[in-house]
Amino acid sequence: MENRSPVYSIPLRYRRMENLHIVFWLFKDIAWCMNWRLLGILMIAPTLIIAIVISWRTRKMVSELCHNLAITVWISANSYWMISEFFHFDSLPLWGEYSMKHLSVIPFVIGILLLAYYYIIWKPRHKAELETM
Repeated sequence: MENRSPVYSIPLRYRRMENLHIVFWLFKDIAWCMNWRLLGILMIAPTLIIAIVISWRTRKMVSELCHNLAITVWISANSYWMISEFFHFDSLPLWGEYSMKHLSVIPFVIGILLLAYYYIIWKPRHKAELETM
């Protein structure tokens, strides 16, 4: 029996970049956990740059683009939160019971809105188009 479902293929050089992205991301989060400021801060740039490059490369496939942009803003939020803890301004009052670390909610919400747009608006209107999700 032949499988006739579409195949989503990623060029090997792109896949290698995605895998390296995971390595940088893990180092950033390990540094955060261990309170290794220099390593954590240094890992922000490659992690974020690769996320942006991956988003750019997938810009023609809306499902991939929306998910990769959500990852990019997630890394941004995560990095801000890490920096706020490293430099001890995370608990400074912002407004009411909210502190400076709560500003990281803004990019997290942007990520949720990107995915909501894809799943609630774009995908139902483009049922015939091939997507990865």
